[in-house]
Amino acid sequence: MIARATELADRLMTFVGETSTLVQLMIVALAMLAARIVAWRLTPRVEARVRAIPNPDHNLLRVLIVLMRRLDWVMFTLFGSFSYLLMRVFSWPGSEYLVFTSLMLALAWLGLAIASQAIRNRALGKLIRVLVWTYVALILFGISDETSLLLDAAGFSVGNFRVSLLLIVKMFVFLGLLLWAAIGLGNFFEKRLQSSEDLTPSLGVLLGKVLKISLIVTAVLVGLSGLGINLTVFTVFSGAIGVGLGFGLQKVVSNFISGIIILMDRSIKPGDTISLGETFGWIRELRARFVSVVTRDGREYLIPNEDFITHEVINWSFSDALVRLDVKFGVSYDSDPHEVTRLAKQAASGVDRVYSAKPPVCWMTEFGDSSLNFVLRFWITDPRDGLTNVRGKVLLALWDVFKENGVNIPFPHREVIMKTPVEVSGAAPTRPPD
Repeated sequence: MIARATELADRLMTFVGETSTLVQLMIVALAMLAARIVAWRLTPRVEARVRAIPNPDHNLLRVLIVLMRRLDWVMFTLFGSFSYLLMRVFSWPGSEYLVFTSLMLALAWLGLAIASQAIRNRALGKLIRVLVWTYVALILFGISDETSLLLDAAGFSVGNFRVSLLLIVKMFVFLGLLLWAAIGLGNFFEKRLQSSEDLTPSLGVLLGKVLKISLIVTAVLVGLSGLGINLTVFTVFSGAIGVGLGFGLQKVVSNFISGIIILMDRSIKPGDTISLGETFGWIRELRARFVSVVTRDGREYLIPNEDFITHEVINWSFSDALVRLDVKFGVSYDSDPHEVTRLAKQAASGVDRVYSAKPPVCWMTEFGDSSLNFVLRFWITDPRDGLTNVRGKVLLALWDVFKENGVNIPFPHREVIMKTPVEVSGAAPTRPPD
């Protein structure tokens, strides 16, 4: 290994000392300088052109933005290609190696920058881009085999299994690409299944989750087998890992199992209107660990699946969307309760969201301290649109109809009767002299 490294160092020193190498380095440096200057001048114009595109395709716009942010690399590829062609025509054969390599590296960097946009995680995309570009550079410079031997030499053995830096790098890149592809396919099929009209929402979510997990597990097994790793090696650690996961990930596993139970018994599904504790809203999405609930004020609560199993949940739209609401009110003792009942039902029937197929009813409930108390009951079919707002509309309708018909809503009052007279002692205050 040391002899091979010494040989590579000698070859590098010889290559750098050649006149053609110095000329190529100057050409590459001039091309990079010219590319920077041209890109600096063209960037505002290109940005204005991109902004002026009417209704651009989303994917096309992302590619254009990537190229616009790397306009100096684009210009370098143009200048590098022109320099390479000139050297091929007017120079001696083999003197353009460094220019060609620089051009290929620039093209590889641009291509990887565009391709990595498919990875949503920016940090992961950058890491994969750097690793792949480094591998391409090693191939172009002809030292990929030597680098592989160097990485493979740095390692240790676990029984009959050898762990090296080369294996770790391969595992990271290979498994990373397989997992990225599996998750992407899983998300694609999951959305298709959830939007299918032939499946119920809960069944679509369940099938999507099962398919996604199956793809991820398959990707891991295929990746490990493809790297030549014997899966029986992991049986040594399976017992300890299982116990550790059982205690450390107890809540995670509980939420995952609870999510499967929710999907199988179909107690809740996307679009249902629910109440859980102080949270009222509709279910936007069912995930492996939590349920996304959106409230009327736009807040999105991520509630663990376990809470839907262990706590009381009110599903306003479990069987159907019909929901009965109550509005309590009181009127003065001077009012006719029969007339009040008729007016209350008339007022509720005039509200647009009140379900007309089940007419409102109004009942007198008690003789209160200050008023005759009533309860007005009506039905709605759209609880997702809110409960407080429709109650408010009914109360306003009651106010209007009572005002029109002279029905008073009394203030609470109390009569105090003194059984013995109250004596007042003391003289009245005198007016001070002027």
